[in-house]
Amino acid sequence: MSCRVAVIGGGAAGFFGAIAAAEEGSEVHLFEGGAKPLSKVAISGGGRCNLTHHCFLPQELIKNYPRGSRELLGPFTRFGPQETVDWFTAHGVQVKAESDGRMFPVSDRSESVINALMSAAKEAGVILYLRSKIQDVRLQNERYVLGYNDTSLEVDRILLATGSGSLGWRIAESLGHTITERAPSLFTFEVDDPRIKDFPGTSFQNVALELRTPDGAMFRQAGPLLITHWGFSGPAVLKLSAWAARELARSEYRGELLVNFCGSLSSGDCCEQLKKARREDGRSFIGNAPMFGVSRRFWGGILHSNAIAPEQLFSDVSNQTLERLAEALTKAKFTIRGKGEFKDEFVTCGGVKLSEVDFRTMESKRSPGLYFAGEILDLDGVTGGFNFQAAWTTGWHAGRGMASSIE
Repeated sequence: MSCRVAVIGGGAAGFFGAIAAAEEGSEVHLFEGGAKPLSKVAISGGGRCNLTHHCFLPQELIKNYPRGSRELLGPFTRFGPQETVDWFTAHGVQVKAESDGRMFPVSDRSESVINALMSAAKEAGVILYLRSKIQDVRLQNERYVLGYNDTSLEVDRILLATGSGSLGWRIAESLGHTITERAPSLFTFEVDDPRIKDFPGTSFQNVALELRTPDGAMFRQAGPLLITHWGFSGPAVLKLSAWAARELARSEYRGELLVNFCGSLSSGDCCEQLKKARREDGRSFIGNAPMFGVSRRFWGGILHSNAIAPEQLFSDVSNQTLERLAEALTKAKFTIRGKGEFKDEFVTCGGVKLSEVDFRTMESKRSPGLYFAGEILDLDGVTGGFNFQAAWTTGWHAGRGMASSIE
């Protein structure tokens, strides 16, 4: 028996859920509050849409989710990145993987992804409502009544896929759900320090970061780093912000950041390599011999901040000075004074409590017939296509779960 379904939220998770339910025979009504659906898809990845990640093993994939990793293991086994790639390929979007594992449409245009979703929804018979202001959702005689634009619609099933907006959380709470502590995720660090003030745009391929918050929590991350006009950015910082999202929010985005510009190299090993360079290239000026992959300009800055003249011969640099330089390269301490915004892919940690949802179908354990998908849940991933993958996966399971729940 076919059922009538309402999907609230015209983003990635909402569209995928709506399509999955409609393809299984449900009558689907998809509500979007804005004038254009899939707005976040349009701007993601700088307009290229980083739609998933080239990590096809569920056990490895879940390691990229600070919240929700355990719950997502089963869903990823049934619909993960490979199934996502297959789905988009079947709908006319060829997908490519880049060297860092991020996957984009070959066209490098988010419009390719949007067009595929819009076409699939239309073909499946999804009824799309734009500029539709949702006023309330209530349970009445075992069916849901959706109030919108001063009218109403009665449905058998409802999918909340409202992202990190307050509307979905308010509706979920009204239907008996717990909303966990919320905080921004994926953001940059504000650092005001003379050692980096003159080097915006300087990047490092692999650094090791250690973050300590005022309450004693500690987090580690490694990867590319970028110095900006306001502090630090880059994949390593964004990932660190995701894992430490709640702790940083509680500390009002204050903390101590320890940066090893030499990656995994210890201070002692760094010093030994400096001494080896002195032995082998002692007649060179130390300012002309940048090491450890740092730029010549930043190398000069490190020398200056440690009172080492760049025109000094390497052979004339003392062991004590080299030890001080090694410490500056591998144990540089910076004070975090606040957070910046990662506007293109802003993500929120927190949402509907995961233990209140059946991840086999994405149905509520508190209110039968209510389903969830995407960022409305207390799950989020690091940067690199992982949040979109969670949206596709939970949307697909929710859509099929809704369609199969009527006997």
